[in-house]
Amino acid sequence: MAHHVPIIPAGSETQYDRFHFAPATRVGDTVHVSGVIGTGPDGKCDPDPATQFGSAFSQLGEVLKAAGGSLDDVVEMTSFHVGLNEHMRAFMAAKDEHLSEPWPAWTAIGCTELAMPGGLAEIRATAHIPT
Repeated sequence: MAHHVPIIPAGSETQYDRFHFAPATRVGDTVHVSGVIGTGPDGKCDPDPATQFGSAFSQLGEVLKAAGGSLDDVVEMTSFHVGLNEHMRAFMAAKDEHLSEPWPAWTAIGCTELAMPGGLAEIRATAHIPT
């Protein structure tokens, strides 16, 4: 018997079936969200960092909504960045627009590439959402 429950928002079933990972997994009152990259309705990354980062946080919010929570429930996040120093100001602006106090714990890591072509940041998060 599994001790975790996959969270699969409507529209992401293919991700679960084809790539064999859940957008999020619940273990008790803790929800672990897989990395989210800001893509548009066409499934592609907007070249504008501010647009892409805003989309990533909105998509993170949609996954948390499917788990019964919201961005207010995020207690920890890790972000992976292509061009960390170049885009940090835009990322921080998107973060501050979508999250609020009390601020979650956060680690930002620079990397050379992400799974989506044109992706500039990927956000994974942990949230506390009581059942």
